[in-house]
Amino acid sequence: MEKNITQRKTKTINITIFGKGLKERLNGTLNDFINPDGKDVREFIFSMVDLDAGMREEDRNAKMFIIAINGGESDAIERLRYQIAKTGKPFITIGGEKDTFAVKAKEVLAELEKMLDMGFSLADFAQMNELGIPAENIRRQLLIFKHGIPKAELKKPAQPNEGIFPLPETIAEKYAALFDSKKEGFRLTKFVPASGAATRMFKFLCEFMLDFNPENDTINAYINRRNKTELSVFLVGMDKFPFFNDIAAVIRQHPEYSRWNKNTRAYNFIKTMLNDKRFDYANKPKGILPFHRYESFMATPVYEHLNEAVAYAESQKQANVHFTISEDHLDGFLDAIKEVKTKVEQESGITIHFDFSYQKKYTDTLAVDMNNAPYRDEDSRLLFRPGGHGALIENLGELDADIVFIKNIDNVSHNNIHTIALYKKALAGMLIELQEQVFGYLTGLSADAVNETLIEKVFIFAKEKLSQHIPDDVVKYTLPNKIEYARELLNRPMRVCGMVKNEGEPGGGPFWVADDKGNISLQIVESSQVDHEDKQQQQIFSQATHFNPVDIVCSLKDYKGGRFNLQEFVDPATGFIIYKNRMGRDVKSYELPGLWNGAMAKWITVFAEVPLDTFNPVKTVNDLLKPAHQPQ
Repeated sequence: MEKNITQRKTKTINITIFGKGLKERLNGTLNDFINPDGKDVREFIFSMVDLDAGMREEDRNAKMFIIAINGGESDAIERLRYQIAKTGKPFITIGGEKDTFAVKAKEVLAELEKMLDMGFSLADFAQMNELGIPAENIRRQLLIFKHGIPKAELKKPAQPNEGIFPLPETIAEKYAALFDSKKEGFRLTKFVPASGAATRMFKFLCEFMLDFNPENDTINAYINRRNKTELSVFLVGMDKFPFFNDIAAVIRQHPEYSRWNKNTRAYNFIKTMLNDKRFDYANKPKGILPFHRYESFMATPVYEHLNEAVAYAESQKQANVHFTISEDHLDGFLDAIKEVKTKVEQESGITIHFDFSYQKKYTDTLAVDMNNAPYRDEDSRLLFRPGGHGALIENLGELDADIVFIKNIDNVSHNNIHTIALYKKALAGMLIELQEQVFGYLTGLSADAVNETLIEKVFIFAKEKLSQHIPDDVVKYTLPNKIEYARELLNRPMRVCGMVKNEGEPGGGPFWVADDKGNISLQIVESSQVDHEDKQQQQIFSQATHFNPVDIVCSLKDYKGGRFNLQEFVDPATGFIIYKNRMGRDVKSYELPGLWNGAMAKWITVFAEVPLDTFNPVKTVNDLLKPAHQPQ
């Protein structure tokens, strides 16, 4: 049994269950639910109360309440929630039909046992139950905080012809043509992670607004004194931003505008951009901000992604685009899409279907203090934080698609659509060609008679075309074991990832990596996963010639047409421990293995070199001044 996190163990737990017609069904069932796991002497004592009766005086002594909900919410349930809330006692709800309530209740109580065994309270359990977070997830996270996360073992950087397939334009055109000839047989979807707010994009401007005193200072003096070159670049290029005219028009309406000097006008421009409710750019999601200025309108990343979708991700005159967003930003995204969807459809002749998903609450992770004890806020509630973009592997796995194009919301271009579309199609063509071969081999490996010749072909194909590392001792395997190993090599989701030449952008890169069993594979590795104090590892990391732009085309279905369970292909040892400060206290939180890092660690991974013109991220507002984001 794990060491207790707190010392709030409960020996006897009185639970009142509210529901309709449950008493006779539960008699002799839940009342026998005592010490189910054998780990602790703990007794549950249940009281069954009809839902319509509401809270009785004797029920107020219960330590926890369960509300059985079948048929949806009702006035009686709403009233009961209010009454329970007044007691300050924890409660949970269990939905479903009456016939299945006992089974579900036992499952919930088994989870409660696990949480209590770890030293959590009933209130903690109710909080985690509401989020849908399993006790096993909490247990694993606490162990991760205790033992840490091992660093990646880099063997060498992936380079052209050594893990990265060169993709010159002539070859790209061949693969793009292959994709165009076969795309009608596939359901295509573009998957765009877009939940991030633009806070970091305007960070240096927010700092300026906090630190600068317009009454006692000048902007030039501030820049020189603090070496704020980013602010200088912003001011020099200010009239080139797509939103310049709109903000300038607002500040010109100020009655003192004509008396303002250049310094005051610049200050008020930044203040209006960040604080005026009509703009408020630092608090909005990147996806709905104006990125590009066209002749008759300003374009958001949402527009550019729809425009890209019809250029390379359409099949049978249909294009599907899926955005993962924060639920708070839904209205903003709906408005941004409605403004431009018809325009893109009319110009392209393609019908666009779009939808959204949110990061699942059950992927949130527990925060702890520097002693690895669960962090609690002022009212003693546990703190949970979003699990990072790796949580989106759940959303990706729910897509009904054969081929998925993955690209970040801020990686768009004003000018390079032809090159972007060509290489996206080329990556998809590579995927289709490789997938056809993989499926053919898997079909052969499923036949009654499999010989050594077929096995040898599979191993050569896996090594030469899929960049798979085949151990030398495979030749010693028996034929049945070789067949099983060959199936494991091929029967996995597949991704073809574009890689660009490294020009100093922060982020991950392609490497050959060894796991804890010595197996070597291609992975996308972030700097934080590397032990930079190890001179050899640091040297390997510094030798990387390419960078991960998150330019991925993937296949989510197996050779029989079924969906892979993507959770089976995650490497849980590749998450991240993040240090934050909350209310003046240092806390640690755990980020799940990154979507294109550990979340896809066990996929078939193929890297291909793509041009820098396909990679145009906007990490700060000044990136909008680069040629890829300016009219040509």
